[in-house]
Parts: sequence; C-alpha cells; structure tokens
Amino acid sequence: MSQTKSRFKRVNVNKAALLLCSPVLAASLAVHAEEARDNETYRFTPIIVNAQANAVDDDANDIVAEELWVGGKVATSVLDTPASVSVITEKEIEQRNVSTTEELLEYTPGVITDFYGTDDRNDYFQIRGFQATTYRDGLTLGSMRGVREDAYAYERVEVLRGANSTLFGPADPGGSVNFVSKRPKFEKFGSGYVTYGSFDHKEVGLDLGDSLNEDATLAYRFTAKIEDSDREYDHSKNDNEFVMGGLTWEPTDFTSATLILDYLNRDSSPNSGGYPLDREYDRDEFFGESAFNYHEVERTSVTGQFTHDFDNGLLFRANMRYSDLTDDFGYIYLYDFAGRTGTDLSRFYFGTDGEAEEFISNAILQYDAEFTYFDSSTLAGLEYRDASSEDQSFYGDAAPINIANPLYSGAPGSLSYYSRNDRDYKTKSAFLQQNFSFNDKFIVTGGVRNDRLDLSSTDITGFKSSDDFSETSVRGALTYKWNQEVSTYISMVESVAPPSIGVTPERGKQYEIGMKYAPINTNALFSVSVYDLEKDDVTIAVVQENGIIERETIGESEVQGVDFEAKIDLTEQFSLTGGYSYMETEVVKGTLRSGTSIKGKEFTAAPKHMASVWGHYTLPNRYASFGLGVRYTGSYYFDTANTAKSESATIVDGSFTYHFYQGTDFTLFVRNLFDDQHVVGSGTADYYNPGREITATLNHKW
Repeated sequence: MSQTKSRFKRVNVNKAALLLCSPVLAASLAVHAEEARDNETYRFTPIIVNAQANAVDDDANDIVAEELWVGGKVATSVLDTPASVSVITEKEIEQRNVSTTEELLEYTPGVITDFYGTDDRNDYFQIRGFQATTYRDGLTLGSMRGVREDAYAYERVEVLRGANSTLFGPADPGGSVNFVSKRPKFEKFGSGYVTYGSFDHKEVGLDLGDSLNEDATLAYRFTAKIEDSDREYDHSKNDNEFVMGGLTWEPTDFTSATLILDYLNRDSSPNSGGYPLDREYDRDEFFGESAFNYHEVERTSVTGQFTHDFDNGLLFRANMRYSDLTDDFGYIYLYDFAGRTGTDLSRFYFGTDGEAEEFISNAILQYDAEFTYFDSSTLAGLEYRDASSEDQSFYGDAAPINIANPLYSGAPGSLSYYSRNDRDYKTKSAFLQQNFSFNDKFIVTGGVRNDRLDLSSTDITGFKSSDDFSETSVRGALTYKWNQEVSTYISMVESVAPPSIGVTPERGKQYEIGMKYAPINTNALFSVSVYDLEKDDVTIAVVQENGIIERETIGESEVQGVDFEAKIDLTEQFSLTGGYSYMETEVVKGTLRSGTSIKGKEFTAAPKHMASVWGHYTLPNRYASFGLGVRYTGSYYFDTANTAKSESATIVDGSFTYHFYQGTDFTLFVRNLFDDQHVVGSGTADYYNPGREITATLNHKW
C-alpha cells in the first residue's frame, strides 16, 4: 500500500475537520496539507480535508459516519456541516437486511416512506413534506429517478434534509438522497450470500475485489445479485438482476481515476390493483388482472470519476455518467367509492412505455489557503446535463370484477393512448462556494449557482413547445465550534424545483439552526435541527371573474419542524440509531383543480410525528447477535382536501444472527414482526403497508 494510502487511514477526523461549502452539504472542504516529508508529520486546519477523504470512514464496519462524500464533488465533516444530514452505512444496510430505497430510509428522521403500499412501480418517500430529489455519486438521476434502486449496489446512502440547489441544481426544497456506489479497494476482500424467504423469495449475491498489480496502482471490484421472488399478493413476481464492475487507477499518491459499469434488469408486477374500501381484506387477494400486470425495467450506466491533487492547495475533480433506460409497465386497478353497494366493482387499465437517455458531467476546482488569522477554501465548478425521454401512456375502461368471487377476464383487447411525449432537457450550470475559518471557531460559508435550462417537447398531437430558464440560487451559513465535540450553525438555503415548459419554476427557501455533538473517545454523533421551509410560485387553479378556471403561479406552502438523530456505537458489541421528527405543514395559498381553496390544509403523507429506533447487540462470545427496531408513523391525510386520514402505526422489525465460524453467518430477519396491517394510501381503492416478511440468509466473507 502506498505511503499516502496508509496516511489516509491514520488521520484522526478531529484533525481532518472538514467544512461544508455546498448547499446540500452546506460547505466545501478542500485538500491541502502541509507535509513534512522527512518525518511524516501532517498539519490540518479546520477547513482542510484529505483528497481521499472517503478512506477515513469504514462503512463496512461502522454505523457512525464522520464524513459526507457526496459522490466525489466534495468531502466534508458531518460535525462541521451546517445542515441536517444522515448517513446510512454499509454495516447498517446489512444489519437491517435492506433491499429497497424505502427500506433504506425507514429509520431516517424527517423521511416518510412506502405511503402507496402495494403500488410497487417506484420507491415512494418524502423529506420534510416534499418529494425528495435523488442523486448517484453526486450527479442527479434526472429521468432515471423513477427506477427502484438496488441497495446492494451502494456502500452508503446520504440523506440531506432541506434545500440544496446551490451546488446540485434544480431540486425540491425538502431534501435529497445521494447513493454512493461501491468502489474498488486496494486490498483483497469478498463476500457472498444466499437467501430464501417469504413469498418464495430466492436470492444470491457476490461482492469481491483486489489489487491487480504488485504496485497497488490498479484495483477492481465486481458486484452481482440475482433475485427470483413473488410479492405478497397473488399473481405477482419480483425478479431482479444486477451486475456492476469497477476499475480504479492510482498511478501516484495524487491522482485517481475510477470507471464503473453497471446493468440493472427488473421483471416484476407493478400493482396489486388496490383493495375495496368497505372493509379490510387479506393482503394476498388480487383484484387486478393476472394477464395484464407487468413492469419491465432495463438500465445500463457508465460512470467515470477523476481526481488530481496538485499538492499546492489546488485540487481538480471531474465526474460523468451516461445512462440508457427502458421502463414499461401496465396494470388494472379498482375503482371504488364510499357508500358503494353490491360486489361488482369497475376497473380501469393504465400504463406507460418509456425510454430515456442521459449524460451528465461536471468539473470542479478547489483551492485552499492558510493565512495568519484565517483559512480559506474556494470551490468553483461547471456542470452539463443532456437528457432526453420518450414516453406514451394509455388509460381506459377495463372489465369489472366481482370482489366476492374474482374471475379474471384477461388483458384489454386494445389500448387507448392519451399521451405521447418526446422531451429534451439541457442544463448548463456554474457554481461558486467560499468558506472562511477564523480562530478555529467560526466558519463562514457562502455559495451561489446559476442554472441555464433549455427544454423542448413534442406531444401526441405533434405540437412542439420549448422554453428556457436562467435560475440563480444562493446560500449562506455560519458555524460556531464550541470545542472539538460540539458545533452549532445557522443557515439559509434556496432551491429551484425542476421546471416545466410554460410554467415559472417553483422556488424554495429554508432557514435552519442546529447543533451536533460528537463526544471524544466515543463513537457517536447526536444532531438536532429546527427549520422553517417555504415553497413559492406553486402553480394552482384560480377562478377568474368570468368564471373560467386558469392556472396561475401564486401558490405557497410552508413547513416548520424539528429533526433529532442519534447514532451510537456504545461498545464493540452494541450499536444504536434513533430519530424523531415533528413537522407542521400548511398550504398558505392553493386550490384544487376545481378552483376550491385549500388554504390552511395540511400536506398529504406528512405526519406531524415520526420516531424510530434500531439496536443491534452482539454477545460477548460473538457467536450470535440480535437486532430489534421500532418505527412509529403518526396519522396523515390521504388527499389535499384533507377529507380522509390514516391511522398512526407502530411497526417492529427483528433479526437474529448466528456466527458459525470466522466469516460465515446465518441471519434470520423478520420485517413487520407482528404483521400489523393498516391503510397507507387511499383513493379509488385502499393500499396497505407491507406485511410480515421472513428471510433466512447464509453469508460468507473473506
């Protein structure tokens, strides 16, 4: 292993304190260490960070992350980040037997997941009352965001609560989720597993890598997973294939280049069809159409990452990704209503055939300098995105079904297409971030970004439309470090939501104060934040004086709340993660499509209270370990008019692991231990939360 690689692993995070200059991270750190080469001593100022910061955290063996990676854009200390953040490490992903994004986020404060139950087309989650924007390795997923990501592809997931457009571009104000891909390591490692469980769930996975030469300048990683399973309702399937390969080249201690190629293939059923509204039904019942319930996804991505440290305070980073996607689905669903009599229910078919192609890249320069009374970190970057998509959607009447004696009538004889679109999006962005650190106590952060967006679309009639936007967002933050353990911050961050042709982009602004505590000699992090978040320029229906309803950009929404999180490795045997969120949402100005005012109403799927705790204990002899988790979700409204509401719910998860011998484990995991059943979404039909699922996994590591 090279001298620099060894040095990265020895650096104490308290010495390598990082600082955020990003909007989503809140500050940017740089890499400049004065190096006395003769005696191998290294000096780090409060805003100086190692170029290979991701070598400090050990995600495979730790649930407490000390750094945010943000996919190669910036690497910053969690303690000094003036924003509310959560990091789910590889160890926590494994402890909780996570396979979907919804499962990844269900123990994260401020995040509600799975509020559409057995609608399995996408991963559904919101942060602070708004739809979250998703990234992979710091680059927006854009038109790929509807794909259900596979947790086995990632070594960590970073959740950033609040607006963040200043560094990452157009996004809703609630927050973002950044998936960090597994990368090659300059050491030999490997793991493999087999799983069997509920709903005839069969799964195998493999993850291995090593250096490819004696000089340890070239390393590889290979990751693969195959899943063959049904879902909890009849006439369903959930078959997935994922393959990823990566190469990293580090010819010197200051230069690194990584290439990652991955392929995802999903063949599954998208929907149970929903359940009638009159009473509670068994989850395994199916009221859709067995011959017309398909979801086929195929995606190929190529990712490149490059870093060069000039060893004089200047650091250059470049990232790119190309993706190609096909996404086709179709299903039939129930149409029920309150007060319905009889057992014959109407049904409708719905689906979309889609293709998307996307290229996104950035180039970032970071410069750090030390002065007598302060230190400076400056980050400047350019980003380019070119995305195109084609989709056609169909909708129409389907044969009714008798819910007392379901008989399936087959797929629709013909499909009625109501929408066809060919869209192109181009974005050119420039951003600048600046940090100043004074007396090892105060950190001042500022940032500005401009996004120039060119949009064009052709619809089903052949009508072509286009639009262009130039949107600027800013952020500012002040962090005060009381000591090496405690930091406090106050921040203001703006956001610009992804725009549509002919509509003024929706803008958000968040004010937040927070505190973080990382006790010395204890592997733990506690954080609390209080925020006020608003979204303006929301397009709503307005009744004009002549009685005509027209869309106007005057809507406004507001969220106020508190988020608390604790991640603790109490001992080598016991780890604990817990969180609590309180959230007040309000439509300040808004209407339904009919023009009816909804002023003063709460958001949909936005509970006031959410809480969770997950603990994992290993016996002193290390032959066995236990995990237990509890998730509480308060009641929330199903519709914007606030006419129907869910019940509050508490779900318990559990696990037991027996360690046969070094490197080999057997794990039994139970999700929703007591098989609680409740309605999580309701409209023309009810949708239930996932039921009890038991899986048994044999895993071997080397």
